[in-house]
Amino acid sequence: MADRIVSFVMSGGVGSRLWPLSREDNPKQFHDLSGDGSMLVKTLKRLAARDEGETPIYLIASERHAERVRADLAAIDLAGGGAIFEPTGRNTAAAVAIAALQTIKAYGDGIVLVVPSDHEISTQRQFWDTVERGVPAANAGRLVVFGIKPATPETGYGYIEVGGERGEVADVTRFVEKPDLATAEAYLAAGNFFWNAGIFLFKASAMRDAFLKHQPEIWQKAEAAFKAATSDLSGVYMPIDLYQDIPSNSIDYAIMERVSGIAMVPASFRWNDLGSWQSLLDVSPSDKNGNVIVGDVVAIDCENSYLRGEGRLLSAIGLKDVAIVSTSDATFVAPVSHSQNVKRIVEQLEKSGRLETKFTPAHGRVIANGAWRRRVQHWLMEETLPLWSTVGVDEQFGGFYEALGFDARPLAKPKRMRTMARQVYAFAVAKQRGWDGKADQLIDHGIRFMADKGRTDRGGWVRTLNPDGSVLDPIEDAYDHACVLLALAHAHRSGNAEALGLATETFAFLDKHLEDERMTGFMESPDGEGVRRSNPHMHLLEAFLAWHAVTGDRAYLRRAARIIDLFRSHFFEVDSWTLGEFFDRDWHPAPGDKGQWTEPGHHFEWASLLVDFADKSGQKDLVAFGRKLYASAVANGLNRATGLAYGAVSRQGLPLDNISRSWPQTEAIKAAVALDGSGGPDLKPEIEARVGRLFRWHIDPAPQGLWIDQIDERGRSLAKEVPASIFYHLVTALTQYLDKTEDVAH
Repeated sequence: MADRIVSFVMSGGVGSRLWPLSREDNPKQFHDLSGDGSMLVKTLKRLAARDEGETPIYLIASERHAERVRADLAAIDLAGGGAIFEPTGRNTAAAVAIAALQTIKAYGDGIVLVVPSDHEISTQRQFWDTVERGVPAANAGRLVVFGIKPATPETGYGYIEVGGERGEVADVTRFVEKPDLATAEAYLAAGNFFWNAGIFLFKASAMRDAFLKHQPEIWQKAEAAFKAATSDLSGVYMPIDLYQDIPSNSIDYAIMERVSGIAMVPASFRWNDLGSWQSLLDVSPSDKNGNVIVGDVVAIDCENSYLRGEGRLLSAIGLKDVAIVSTSDATFVAPVSHSQNVKRIVEQLEKSGRLETKFTPAHGRVIANGAWRRRVQHWLMEETLPLWSTVGVDEQFGGFYEALGFDARPLAKPKRMRTMARQVYAFAVAKQRGWDGKADQLIDHGIRFMADKGRTDRGGWVRTLNPDGSVLDPIEDAYDHACVLLALAHAHRSGNAEALGLATETFAFLDKHLEDERMTGFMESPDGEGVRRSNPHMHLLEAFLAWHAVTGDRAYLRRAARIIDLFRSHFFEVDSWTLGEFFDRDWHPAPGDKGQWTEPGHHFEWASLLVDFADKSGQKDLVAFGRKLYASAVANGLNRATGLAYGAVSRQGLPLDNISRSWPQTEAIKAAVALDGSGGPDLKPEIEARVGRLFRWHIDPAPQGLWIDQIDERGRSLAKEVPASIFYHLVTALTQYLDKTEDVAH
């Protein structure tokens, strides 16, 4: 009876050598590169085609690709296997350890086959004939690899050197990394070097023992993550905090180069890892002149070229030995022999914050531009503004209510100055957008309450008032002053007579009492004690830019430039593309966990402000910073189950606050709106998706005119009330969305 072989497909790479087709959100294993199905589906079908013997099939894939993986698995009989999702990439050693752990758990022990998801292999029968030849060696406790007899001096592959043979297997002498051309030619001439196919066969217990001897930390931490995993019908999900802790290493470095007695089986199948446009030229059907033509392409007098057009017409004349790959947002051109160096292009794009390596324009999979306009317009103008302009106003004591219940009744909570200011701002912006409600009266009502009840003797503003308007907390907080200045700018634009005078007094207070004596930003409060935060500075930047927009006075832009200097020198971390929140007096990251704390919502918020300042100041390099912040937040700051931004993550992308509040989702919309058209990819599909998620999770489940502010990591509401402070975020983001899609309405 044939041995059971438990098969595992690794599907975690990005395939950057096939950019611009392959990207982080849609890597090469999901593409149909040779005309007969995606690489992943072909790999799964190959494993399912074993003639005899039990062959459960598992897929180890990135959790960010879970939806696509589930679609690809649906039509394939996995013989009791399933999907195992990695919450973050930790290289191939972790994946192989998980494969061994799953086999031991489900089958006690057994033969394990681990294969990549993105290789081209000639026939299923030849593949399985080769694998079966390695089973006796694996049963004997040896780790088995598979080698491809080289036909050319290839510099893009790793090599295996073998010594003596034992039957149908050879003894591995050493593994060699990708060589230069002269070395590769020497390997080809020697005759005992093989290309490393990256396929492994072993008993689960043998791999476990190898890890425990050579890499015990990887095994122990993989085991901890695996034991804590949860399962449902779609697959196995491991907790990110434990999986993140596994050392990142390749199986070659971690195990294969350290273990003795490894066996190699020479492959009887033809193999190509399809890792470059040259490799696709070699294996794809070609015309009489040796050209591979994919998509809408017109080629005249071309030879031995790879020409691929995704979307628009691609035309070429007189080309020889050239690769051209054109997508809707990027074009790559190179001699075919140099095409694998596209990784250098990808690295350069990532360094400059370009998003074309992250997102794939896929017009068949996205909502049309402006698809949410009608819903947004109605919710904002017909549901929300009418509610908050009536029920949200405290006619008895003045100002606005801090929160409403889900029955739309006011809650008797202390009134924060920042909330009062934000309500004034929101009604002013609504007026500017054409809302026909009583905006002027609401602006006057809010400013009168703030000025009568909330001023300090020094000309500043208190932090909090009691529901009846008496002072609760008299501290003059920088964050609150930023919100007041923003509100006054828009009130002034809307024609409020008091706004300019109050703003002038507020700026004077800011300069005298809150500016750091060393001219390095602003203190949290006049006493200057405790940690310093980037967040109040971000809101001051927002206010300074608003006053510049209202008055045209470059003095406000100079104020904004000082905040930008702080961003460049202290707030932004170059290596991780993250923005710090907490700092000591000298703007060093705060000690301990606070120094690692980053907020995706603030990444989005800063991104839109940086684009705004770049437009006004001419400092165009700031747009790249905005893209980097956006890319960092999308890559590391989103809940994979809902697509919503977490409250906070570490510099390394480990969730620190799993709650998804509504305001970061609005800031994601603003950031995408700002970055679209700034020289990067078309983000209109991204904008629609962000608006859709906001409505799906935060707005549509709530009563009319209200919203769910807090969503847990499984998508369940945690909200007990509706905070008024979020109103300004919603009004800002959704009016910007309406402005962005104005042309669609006509």
